Amino acid sequence: MTQREVLRSIAGVLASFFAAMLAATIVAIALPTIMDKLGGSQTDFNWVLSTTLLANAATTPIWGKMADLFNKKKMLQAGILVFILGSFLAGMAWSIPVLLAARVIQGIGMGGLTAMGMAVIGTVIAPRERGRYSGYFGAVMAVSTAAGPLLGGFIVDSPLGWRWCFFFGIPISVLSMILIQKTLHLSHQKRKVRIDWGGALLLTLAVSTLLIWVSYVGKDEFFAFNSWQTYTMLGGVAVLTAALLLVESRVVEPIIPLKIITTRTTSLAIIASVAIGVGMFGSGAFIGQYFQIAREATPTAAGLMTLPMIAGNYCGSVFSGQMITRFGRWKIYLVIGSLLNVAGLGLLGCMHHGTEYWILAIGMFLNGVGMGFMLQNLVLAVQNTVKVTDIGAASSSVAFFRSVGGSAGVAFLGAMLATQVASLVSEGLAKLGVDTSKGGSGDSLNLSGMPPAVRGVVESAYGEATGLVFLVSAAVAAIAFICILFIKEVPLRKTI
Repeated sequence: MTQREVLRSIAGVLASFFAAMLAATIVAIALPTIMDKLGGSQTDFNWVLSTTLLANAATTPIWGKMADLFNKKKMLQAGILVFILGSFLAGMAWSIPVLLAARVIQGIGMGGLTAMGMAVIGTVIAPRERGRYSGYFGAVMAVSTAAGPLLGGFIVDSPLGWRWCFFFGIPISVLSMILIQKTLHLSHQKRKVRIDWGGALLLTLAVSTLLIWVSYVGKDEFFAFNSWQTYTMLGGVAVLTAALLLVESRVVEPIIPLKIITTRTTSLAIIASVAIGVGMFGSGAFIGQYFQIAREATPTAAGLMTLPMIAGNYCGSVFSGQMITRFGRWKIYLVIGSLLNVAGLGLLGCMHHGTEYWILAIGMFLNGVGMGFMLQNLVLAVQNTVKVTDIGAASSSVAFFRSVGGSAGVAFLGAMLATQVASLVSEGLAKLGVDTSKGGSGDSLNLSGMPPAVRGVVESAYGEATGLVFLVSAAVAAIAFICILFIKEVPLRKTI
């Protein structure tokens, strides 16, 4: 196919991919407002983000395997329908529990859109040419990941209100359905289908248990690190993981094909993806919260403040994709991207309540360029090493572990932020002469209901605590750099 024909055929896929990624980020800026309106806490804030990422992570390998077994076009459309349902229910939510349930459904649909989108591009385009088109996917990911907060802030401040942060993706998804039906034509060779339901169940239980533990451990109102709950949950995760490995080594069509993920390139790319996911989703979630709470920015202003991240992400994705297609070299962009990512997160780790914005802008730009260089190119490196019949499972495995890293990162970093904020708020209130022996307002995000003096203490606490989140993210991102150094560069194939 010519480049024009390829772009025409994947236009709907790009649109659905944009809707999925936008749903994960558009809510970040809106969450402080949503928590204020629905009476949520910092823990609720973390879980509104984590539930979607968790559902996305747990179902991505399942969707990926189904992409190898069933008609990719029909499966992609099924994922879009699930996503539309979840988005509608989230927009109609009247309480935190209802919102969380809707976000789970939305996450399941996002898993389908993400896995199927990567499977389609891996099926119709040869690796040597895939850099150019991966650049388009990377650009879509970059714009949606970074522009989501900007758009979310604008919607929250507009007469539409926060509910349209969820409704916004519905017309885009409907448009993508129409484009896919008209332009995407894939041949599918029918074969006997064996779905690994046991592996899917064990995978979901293991990931869910781990994230629940990460979200609540160390909090006074729940349980400590050294407690029977910790030993029970971590022991359960170990048992479930062992059972998962046993099942996956024996079934004919495993959800996570061990023969693929244990190869050098794929295994290193997976570890790097986990580390990248922590910073990717954490930076988008907590930088917007920082601007709104610590700097008293409106949602729209907070979104505008993330523009350096948008610009860096977009430029990094498009530039690296074009260069890879032109010269056929891809590892150098992963190495440079991982270094820029560590540098950007490290600079953001220096933030406090009164940090100059230009310092934060440089950190966000470096972080954005680094992400643009890495996200789609890690998938490209893996796709280049597997057979076309395994592209769905291989691509979704990378996306799965990136989502797991993001889910665990948001949960862990959010819990760390909440603990640090609660401690700083208690100290600040004590200086004001407020009795904190019966608990303070450290976990509450209902800022509009706080007295001015207390609100000032909370704002200052968030400003100081957010820097710690980014320092930890930078340390985790260094793991990605080490893994990428050991990935062996294999020339890109010129055939599918």
